[in-house]
Amino acid sequence: MSLPSNLNPDEASPPWLNKGDNSWQLTAATLVGLQSVPGLVILYGSIVKKKWAVNSAFMALYAFAAVLVCWVGWGYRMSFGDKFIHFLGMPNVSLDAHYLIEKAFLGYLPNATMIYFQFVFAAITLILVAGALLGRMNFLAWMLFVPLWLTFSYTITAYSIWCPEGWLSKKGIIDYSGGYVIHLSSGVAGFTAAYWVGPRTTKDKERFPPNNILLMLAGAGLLWMGWTGFNGGDPYTVSTDASLAVLNTHVCTATSLLTWLMLDIIFFGKPSVIGATQGMITGLVCITPAAGVVQGWAAILMGMMSGSIPWYTMMVLHKKIGLLKQVDDTMAVFHTHAVAGSLGGILTGLFAVPKLNRLFYLVDNWQHYIGFFYGLHTGHTTAGFKQLGIQLLGIVFVVLLNIFTTSVICLLISLIIPLRLAEDELQTGDDAIHGEEAYALWGDGEKYESKLNSIYEEFPPPSKGGEVQMNQMA
Repeated sequence: MSLPSNLNPDEASPPWLNKGDNSWQLTAATLVGLQSVPGLVILYGSIVKKKWAVNSAFMALYAFAAVLVCWVGWGYRMSFGDKFIHFLGMPNVSLDAHYLIEKAFLGYLPNATMIYFQFVFAAITLILVAGALLGRMNFLAWMLFVPLWLTFSYTITAYSIWCPEGWLSKKGIIDYSGGYVIHLSSGVAGFTAAYWVGPRTTKDKERFPPNNILLMLAGAGLLWMGWTGFNGGDPYTVSTDASLAVLNTHVCTATSLLTWLMLDIIFFGKPSVIGATQGMITGLVCITPAAGVVQGWAAILMGMMSGSIPWYTMMVLHKKIGLLKQVDDTMAVFHTHAVAGSLGGILTGLFAVPKLNRLFYLVDNWQHYIGFFYGLHTGHTTAGFKQLGIQLLGIVFVVLLNIFTTSVICLLISLIIPLRLAEDELQTGDDAIHGEEAYALWGDGEKYESKLNSIYEEFPPPSKGGEVQMNQMA
């Protein structure tokens, strides 16, 4: 059978390369990248107090750039390369053209595509960590934190869980798209780092209103829609399983948002926009480890639980547990990512369908990849118990690793530079740190002072001594 000329193998398109898979993988990676830049850049810059808008957005933008340089320098090969030690790959660069066009370790893709796809996951993980530190971390300390945490924490988790040679991967842990590697890691690391950096100023903690809720929703929308690539790209092929993962992702997220919204209305009397956004995030996080290996009805149940259990830990338990009250986690990443990620990992161990796991992992092995309930139903009870145990083991590993590595990194950085901004910088915000502010009130950002009472009145002419200045908005 002859193929169309554009599908015939040639030097640029070797026989192992699937053009459809490769094009989807590049698209999925770009969708995940858009979740960070501009998605979380916009969300962070809008959900914080006005004086922290520039700093918060820039922490995300810097992390995206810094992670990419570290990723191609050594991070990718430490996460997915040749074995170095039991839980880590051999550090090496990923810039040689010969290596980049070779077949990747999974799928019908070149290494360059796989490196790009895995980079955007690493980048968003660091950006999620930043969410816990907004409004007080020294930006120079953040510049050191990003490459250190990527090198000594993220690579270990990624290799252990996602690399075929990783010890948890060999045990059969199910983490479809990053419930452990990305969300549980970032939630625990963010909370731990927030402990070492210390809280925001008392004034900021007491009142920290979003400076632009509509723009925050734009960032949240990019985050939600970008999750199509986040979960839809992980089979590394344009498969039926990828389609299932995309649909399950959106079903769970919508259910979680509505559940959180209903709880806000029932207990607080008002439908909170920020609350709905938090419910959206917990739904996205919870379904991530399970997206392509559970049925649609399970996605609905997971959405109900991800919209209620993190709501309870955030709204009720947070006010009762001393450690949670003590640590100032600006974006509540402990609840939205650590709690929701752990919940998703456990529910995956309960609801994972053996047939769907075989579609994803392309193995026929009843000893691995079977949810507890399906183990009971099919008579493989021991295998179901074992799967749930492996899911719990993964949670313990990720939590302990990130508490230890994040603490060591923060303590080392504090020996070089303060983790926390100076008091005068904390009071002023963006202008003191970057010499820039988010919003210009008039003209080109010049600040005026006037006693005008109406927006329809004309400005008085400039005085001889210079321009008339208007009171700056608080």
